[in-house]
Amino acid sequence: MLPFWRLDPPFRFAIYIAFAVLFASGAAWLAADQLKETSNGEIWQQAAAYLLMVHGGAAMVTLMLLGALFPVHIGRAWRAKKNRATGIVMLAFNAVLIATALGLYYLASEILRSWASNLHIAFGLAMPLLFLAHVKTGRWSSTPRVPRRGPGSQAPLPCGQEGSRHPASRENQYSGLGLSFVTWVNRAQVPPTNHRPI
Repeated sequence: MLPFWRLDPPFRFAIYIAFAVLFASGAAWLAADQLKETSNGEIWQQAAAYLLMVHGGAAMVTLMLLGALFPVHIGRAWRAKKNRATGIVMLAFNAVLIATALGLYYLASEILRSWASNLHIAFGLAMPLLFLAHVKTGRWSSTPRVPRRGPGSQAPLPCGQEGSRHPASRENQYSGLGLSFVTWVNRAQVPPTNHRPI
């Protein structure tokens, strides 16, 4: 059973797919945009336009998934004090990506649009590494820890099962008690004395 702050598998895979499509389409658009000045510039320009459409559609789906994450994942993990560090960085990265994406659509200044474009590309390329770190850290923090014990020590068993770990241990204990009892009886015996018959 998953911890209450972990995502259900269908929702988790939807998040994975959405972010993968976002990164792949964005990286492919960046490569196509750089090739627009080559001899096959028209082909790459058309490919860049299609990739930008895919990237924008994936961004809308991701926004809906991010909104659903707040009640079912972010809030629960925050209350449980799990994976807060990478979670905060993930939220900051997504906020920067959303703000710069809006800037690319609505900013009129070319200087500001250039800054927004560079920030969007840099944060977008770094997102997979942060995403992987967040997932790995979350799985590590939700894995139950087995306390370390000294050599030869064993974890306590539930009440009523103390003798179920090693069946032969109780027999050895009883045999040891038997030998001790025999030794005690032998030592307690008083050597016979010579009595004269009356």
